[in-house]
Amino acid sequence: MAYTPKTNFPVLTKRIPSRPFGDEKERHIVGYDEYVRTGGYEGLGKALSMTPAELVNLVKDSQLRGRGGAGFPTGLKWTFLPRAEDENDAGVRYLAVNADESEPGTFKDRLLMDFDPHLMLEGIAICCYACRLQTAYIYIRGEYHHQAHVVEQAIREAYEKGVFGGAGLLGGADTATGRPWKVECHLHRGAGAYICGEETGLLESLEGKRGWPRNKPPFPAVKGLFGRPTIINNVETLAHLPSIVENGVDWFAAQGAESTIGGPPSYGTKLMGVSGHVNRPGCYECDLGIPLRTLVEEYCGGMRGGKKFKGAIAGGVSTGILGPDQYEAEMDFDIGRKYNVLGLGTACPTVFDQDTDMVLVARNIARFFKHESCGQCTPCREGSGWLFQLLSRIEKGEAKTKDLDLALEIATGMGAMPGTTICGLADGNNWAVRTIMNKYWSEFEARVQPSYVPVTMSVGASANY
Repeated sequence: MAYTPKTNFPVLTKRIPSRPFGDEKERHIVGYDEYVRTGGYEGLGKALSMTPAELVNLVKDSQLRGRGGAGFPTGLKWTFLPRAEDENDAGVRYLAVNADESEPGTFKDRLLMDFDPHLMLEGIAICCYACRLQTAYIYIRGEYHHQAHVVEQAIREAYEKGVFGGAGLLGGADTATGRPWKVECHLHRGAGAYICGEETGLLESLEGKRGWPRNKPPFPAVKGLFGRPTIINNVETLAHLPSIVENGVDWFAAQGAESTIGGPPSYGTKLMGVSGHVNRPGCYECDLGIPLRTLVEEYCGGMRGGKKFKGAIAGGVSTGILGPDQYEAEMDFDIGRKYNVLGLGTACPTVFDQDTDMVLVARNIARFFKHESCGQCTPCREGSGWLFQLLSRIEKGEAKTKDLDLALEIATGMGAMPGTTICGLADGNNWAVRTIMNKYWSEFEARVQPSYVPVTMSVGASANY
């Protein structure tokens, strides 16, 4: 059955020309004046006419799921904040915006920060009003030098126009609570550590400490940044808020896909950054649920050089790989349970053609996780090193058959889901290596030297062995 997209107009990229809605050559940085002229900050104005509780319920009813990787319901996360007796004086609370985007193969948030940073800032303002947060920190990855300058300029414009600071949001506009709500917004540049994409590692880095993930509980919504209640949301997640507030729940639910396995739906559009062996790599806005084949063949112009599809990492290397028989996989939040991967992740697939050496791919991914492990948990610190050593030996043809089983055993035993580590970095290593080995077993088997364990039979204690 041919795939028919539900969204025939861009949502997140309406000011960022992108195929199939526009020409990338026309992209430019959208400043405050152009943003307002094209409908910007109207969603914030409408949000201020609602009570914070109504706004939280709206986002909860929309079933917007986090776009940072885990797909957790955004509105539900907001409800984890301690309830304040006086919502106008809830105490010090923070918003930490995860703009670290250090997952290999992922470059979706970068598109928004490159060209339309005020969309993120409007989402920040809406979130802060809804959750009674006084201060927002945008944590941006250290390598995003240009993006940091663009966002800093947008923040300056927002302050000059009264969006942040001063008398309150939108120049001290009246709100449904009876008084304006003031928000301060700051940009914080990281130092380029992958582990700081993990939310509690991000908080540690924001506090000026080493980026080590924290034990949970307590969770950030209760005890987060500087020991205060904190909401952590991804750039793309926040960018969805203005359009949801402006257009409503039914409008949002008309996009994306329902669950086909009885789980929560995958509503809305998604930025999908495609890289690898395709003719036209880039970042595209699609309905959640688009088949991978459609994304590659119609949006990306097909496989490079007319070669055959061999596999794809669905959404960042930590999610695992889709095999050669999973080209039709639907890019939605059901993908993990349906195709034996960790999940949708960032929905930024890296595509491999028929000539790709999957042993090399697995070894390179293991090298990355070994380098980026914070070293706090022994199974991750030691296990990532062992995996890299084993895969390096397999790649060189120096390993034996038993090393394949040993690699799978090590991978399976490390990670937060087995309950041996604090954060999910080891899980990413686990799923990446394990799914590649399982789905391309013959390639690994062909690279090792057969090893045989002789079986002998004995009779009596004096038998010769």
